[in-house]
Amino acid sequence: MAFIFEMHSVSASYDTNTVLEGVDFSVDENDFIGVIGPNGGGKTTLLKIILGLLKPSAGEIRFNPDLPDSERIGYLPQISTGDVNFPVNVTDVILSGMMIRKRIFSRMSADDRKKAGRIAEELGLSGLERKALSELSGGQIQRVLLGRAIIGDPRLLLLDEPGNFVDSSFESDFYGKLKELNKRMAILMVSHDIGMISSHVKSFACVNRKLHYHPSSEISNDQLLAYGCPIQLITHGDVPHTVLKTHN
Repeated sequence: MAFIFEMHSVSASYDTNTVLEGVDFSVDENDFIGVIGPNGGGKTTLLKIILGLLKPSAGEIRFNPDLPDSERIGYLPQISTGDVNFPVNVTDVILSGMMIRKRIFSRMSADDRKKAGRIAEELGLSGLERKALSELSGGQIQRVLLGRAIIGDPRLLLLDEPGNFVDSSFESDFYGKLKELNKRMAILMVSHDIGMISSHVKSFACVNRKLHYHPSSEISNDQLLAYGCPIQLITHGDVPHTVLKTHN
């Protein structure tokens, strides 16, 4: 199995504040990794390093040299209702994901628009291509932005808290789409909802200054504590319930 990228002893700092320290981590083809950890633990910093937005203060990240830059990464950032009030339609948003392959001022071709149409159909957006984002539901907007992230056929899809803006009617369908996409690309998904994503991801990376990789989708409260990830754990079972750390 070919690797997408490898991190070797990567550290990252903001001024004198070290956020990540000595991270060794790699992502291979068809991986589906859930990234979990407390707020301020370094999850966003990890994504910034992968995206090339932040240079490590120590160590290195190395991408597979056989992957063209334009095919490396698709990115679905955190979004809010304030991000959708622009006079732009569904097709144009999806097409914007191809800009990395275009020269400045170059126009989208007929083939590009056909591909955007196929992506819209794949994501259940047929008939909405001319709608503005402000006219769509939360789940539909998430699908549009997912289309923008995947139209360039990336080998790695980065998702930053995708469940934050997904309506309940689309939630199961959204993760079903991710399962299908995982057949042709690796996925790295940051989330606080361990209970939801544990039934979809193949493994976990716990990030709290250091990174601890757990090669399974089954993770216990004791393991989370050992990894230094003091976060809520929701378990599956016949009776829905939540397990919290014992306290006085």
